[in-house]
Amino acid sequence: MTKLLIKKLQHDAKLPEKAHKTDAGADLFSNEENEILAGEVKLIKTGISIQLPSNTEAQIRPRSGLALKHSITVLNSPGTIDEEYRGEIGVILINHGKESFFVEKHMKIAQIVIKPILTMDIEEVEGELTKTDRGAGGFGSTGNK
Repeated sequence: MTKLLIKKLQHDAKLPEKAHKTDAGADLFSNEENEILAGEVKLIKTGISIQLPSNTEAQIRPRSGLALKHSITVLNSPGTIDEEYRGEIGVILINHGKESFFVEKHMKIAQIVIKPILTMDIEEVEGELTKTDRGAGGFGSTGNK
């Protein structure tokens, strides 16, 4: 089993927790109290930093309950934490609701999911890229018109 190493930056920070052993993600907890006004964006700190396994990234994803009940979501979803980052994990939350939302200390605010990544070399080509049936079609090109 792969390990995610976690350092508490504040003694009272809460470590991520999985509700069930087979869950894809673990809940991240706020380490501060903060009010997010309607339409406002706030960076909520967790009080932890992580050391990811080699060739992985951490994705920060919204919690469905906060989205459904309070219109609170992760703004840059999924947020990416690169393997070599060692700073405090912060979660950018946005309040899409019509009322302010109060983040309590140790509240579940997001999920962290660890995913493998492929490393790549970036190479410019002089000629054409290979042709496909889809080509340059995008932005709804396969849907209803």
